[in-house]
Amino acid sequence: MDTPEKNAAPLSRRGFLRSSLMTAALFGVTRGVQPCVAEALADTLHAVRPPVFWLQGMGCTGCSVSLLNSLHPSIANVLLHVIRMDFHPTLMADEGEGAMEFMLRMAEEHAGEFLLVVEGAVSDEKDGRYCVIGEAGHEEFPLSSTLLRLAPHAAAVLAVGGCASYGGVSAARGAVTGAMGVQAFLRKKNVAAPVVNIPGCPPHPDWMVGTLLLLLDAVERFGMAGGVAKLAESLDAWGRPRAFYGNSTHEACPYLYLFDEGRMAESLADKTGCRYGIGCKGPGAWCDSPLRRWNDRVNWCVENALCIGCVQPDFPDGQSPFYQKNLW
Repeated sequence: MDTPEKNAAPLSRRGFLRSSLMTAALFGVTRGVQPCVAEALADTLHAVRPPVFWLQGMGCTGCSVSLLNSLHPSIANVLLHVIRMDFHPTLMADEGEGAMEFMLRMAEEHAGEFLLVVEGAVSDEKDGRYCVIGEAGHEEFPLSSTLLRLAPHAAAVLAVGGCASYGGVSAARGAVTGAMGVQAFLRKKNVAAPVVNIPGCPPHPDWMVGTLLLLLDAVERFGMAGGVAKLAESLDAWGRPRAFYGNSTHEACPYLYLFDEGRMAESLADKTGCRYGIGCKGPGAWCDSPLRRWNDRVNWCVENALCIGCVQPDFPDGQSPFYQKNLW
């Protein structure tokens, strides 16, 4: 029988928690982890607390609402122990000119160390006036110019939600604002900044918090620049973390057997058939929502409705119409 080496270092608590986090993320089942372990995962990373500036662009604030529903770890622990949320228009007590000046000052003091989170699409049409997020010193701050000012100095840019990731509903057919995703905007302006896309309409809170935990774990081991580079290696072709977007929604669906048997639902009330027959976009979607589920694992999209492909780069136009028999 093989015996462990005498000089092997014992597994530390931090090492165990790190391994647990990575394993859970790879299998995409962090919601199945016991709450006490999830809380410990957040607690062990509290020493690495980069400033976070959360900008809200052309969207509905649904991503912020989803974030507030984080349970394991709780949103309180996320804000108090995992990150420093120095700027968030919905959550912070400060507002107006003072808040903008504070963010700009913190960004300058922590250049290369802060995380920039963007919710909602961005537009540079009409000098960016389709989306002005604040003012300071009699100067307007459109989201577009604010991104150009902050993104080059951010350790990483997290585009949360379908709108920030790829344009989403804000850039749907008929829009006149020229809205686009953050990464597309920065590339258009030739701004080099590492961007992580966390799509969904809205994204699951685990996808947002989990990505932060994965990033902070990597930062703890490899430093800020090395940690961001390590996370970048785990992204798919569309800039999404494979830990959460690496699985086919269709293949993990509990009703896959109905699809395989060719039994298709005729209406939403029909529980005896696969909902692909009435427009479910699960076969072309990639996320772990069937396993992770929502609202503390109570429900998910296909239980009461169907998948509309909101995590995909071509959402919504490429996934429409939603409630109509698929032709592919």
